[in-house]
This record gives sequence, structure tokens and C-alpha cells, in this order.
Amino acid sequence: MKLGYYPGCSGEGSAIEYHRSTLKTAEMLGVELVELDDWNCCGATSAHNTNKLLSLALPARNLAIAEKSGLGDILAPCAACYSRHKGAEIAARRDDAIRQKIEEVIDMEFKASSTTISILEFLTQKVGINKIRDKVTQPLKGMKAACYYGCLLVRPVEYTGFDDPEDPQTMDQIVQALGAQALDWAYKTECCGASLATSRPEIGSKMIYEVLRNAKEAGAECIVTACPLCMMNLDMRQASAEKAWGEKFGIPIYYVTELVAIAGGTDPKEVGIDLHFVEALTYLKTLPAKALQMEAEAEKAKPQAKEKQEMDEEALKKKVAAFIKGFQKNPEKMAARFIDNEERAGILVELVSADEKKMARLAELMITDKGKAVKAAEAFVTGEIKKREKAKV
Repeated sequence: MKLGYYPGCSGEGSAIEYHRSTLKTAEMLGVELVELDDWNCCGATSAHNTNKLLSLALPARNLAIAEKSGLGDILAPCAACYSRHKGAEIAARRDDAIRQKIEEVIDMEFKASSTTISILEFLTQKVGINKIRDKVTQPLKGMKAACYYGCLLVRPVEYTGFDDPEDPQTMDQIVQALGAQALDWAYKTECCGASLATSRPEIGSKMIYEVLRNAKEAGAECIVTACPLCMMNLDMRQASAEKAWGEKFGIPIYYVTELVAIAGGTDPKEVGIDLHFVEALTYLKTLPAKALQMEAEAEKAKPQAKEKQEMDEEALKKKVAAFIKGFQKNPEKMAARFIDNEERAGILVELVSADEKKMARLAELMITDKGKAVKAAEAFVTGEIKKREKAKV
């Protein structure tokens, strides 16, 4: 598989780990990433706050380069880059006048024929969960992770549409395929504060704190993300949030591609885990011991589970026996619990009194699922009536 690749500005700077691990992940999964020739900044948050046409033209130029190179799908790992490119391609497709204005600005032919995909779409739809699972050689069993999607990966739906905007699951599925546990938590799509951490630190720091606090309360031992800005806030600014709000977290933050590469056998340092601000290598080293402990506990629980199952089966047998005894003692009253119609209830009494298997079946169903018991009783009676009618003919 060949795919266009837009690393973005952060991929060559603040998110070099994301860039390295994305390339390693693609190589591991047999995907050829073709970096766009002479790509430019997508404008991120600055352009669309300044000039609408510029905010469209910047990512559109990259898309035009992709078209010229014959690349249909373009992978943009950065959530902001993904959002800006999607916005440009959608705007151009909806309004031909805008597309023509963009062409004038970038001085290039632009048809808006290429499609930008996120890292999560790439991994779950282009590659597939089963293929990722097949490539795992060092499972992350023992890891308790909070998958953090942030604002832009699954919203707005008109740009994305590949996952639920309120309770997304694609990153959770990837993490689970690697052998880790993806925890359910309330802040998976809450904003981390983005650039407010620098422009309005009193607000941004609180937003970072809330994400970290919620993850910790959910039982997370690490957070997984797919956005360079989210990574910067939760990793680099974790210490300042701890200081501002008087609570120690020490939660390692990982890019989802780092984990895929590591689970596939890549040395953590090769994808830049040692470059994180919150020390993240030690936690990975604890996983083998955690996995062994989990296996030991599971093995220890087997006899208890078997014993419980046997006890449940024995209790069910006793209840079935008691029900059958009650039916034999007062058949008309018991039959009325299945069928209201007196005539049909009478037929049921005749049937089950002469057939121990039917009696036992109804007794078991009545104990485990009354609705199914009633349906079974009706089916028995209806079948008997049809049989009798045929005999008359």
C-alpha cells in the first residue's frame, strides 16, 4: 500500500517522536509513506484566526502537490493538520468559486480530489485491527491506558465521520489489539486547553489538570494520544499543572504510534520514548512483570470459577427439581403460570405430565428466563393441537 504523507511542522520539531514512530509503524505494517514534495505549513490555528482564504490556501497547496504526484489519500498524523486539510478539501468541493480563488492564490491547479485521513483512520480502516494484532510480538499486557482523542480527531463530524464524536472507540481498539487495557473514562474528547496554556495559563493549566485528574481517577497508569499539541500539554506541561494545583500525577504520555511500534518489537528509544518530559521508559519496563502477575491471578482464579460454576449448576438442579415437584402436586395451577387460556393450559398439563424432558425443559426455562418459558409452553401446545387436528383428518 502506498500513501501520501504530510508530517507537518511539529513532525520535524516538537513531535519528532510522533514522526519517527509513524514511519516505523508504517514500515512494520507494510505501508509505503510518500512524503509530499515541498510541503508547507497548514496554518494551524493562526491562519484561520487571521484570514479565511489564507487558511484554506495553505493546506490546499499541499493537497494540490498530492494531486500532481498522483496521491489519492494523504496521511496527516497531527490532529490540527488533519483538521485544516479536511476543512480545505471540503470547502473546495462544496463551492467551486472558492476552489478557483484558492487556485489563484497558490498558482497551481487544485481539484480537491485527494482525501486527508487521520492516524486513527489509517490504522483502523486502511490497515485494520486484525493486521495490527498479527504484528504484535511484544504485547503491552498489564498496561492500563486512557485513550485521549482531544478536540479535533473526531470533531466536527462533517470533517471526520469515522468515529463517534462523543464516545470514540478507534484508538481504544488499537490499544486493545496491542494487548493493553483501554479504560472507559469521561474526558476522552475534552479539550486540553490547546494554546491557552501559554496565552491564558490560568485557564489552560486548569484544563490540563482536569484531563490528568480524570484519567488518574479512572485508574489510568498512562495516557495515549494522537495529537502533538495534546502531547505537549499533557507531557511537557504536566509538571506545571501539578505545581499549580498541588497534586502529583507522574502519568507517562504516549503517542499511539509509539505503542504500535513498540508492541511490534521496536526498541522504545528508537521511536523517541526517552525524549518525553514525563519519564516513560520505566513504566514500559514494568509491563512484563504485571503481565505475569495477571496470568498467575487468572490461573489461581480458575478453580474458584469452576467451583462457582459447579455450585450454580447444583443450585439450578435443585430449583428445577423443586419446580417439577410443584407441577406434579398442583399441575393446573402451575400450568396457569405459563398459559392463561384454561383449555390450552389443560393440554400443557397433559403434555408435560407424559414427557419428562418437556417438563424439565420448562422448569429450567422458568427459572432462568420466564419469557422464553412462556414461549416454549405456547409452542408445545400449538404443536400438539396441530398434531391432533391432522389425526382427525
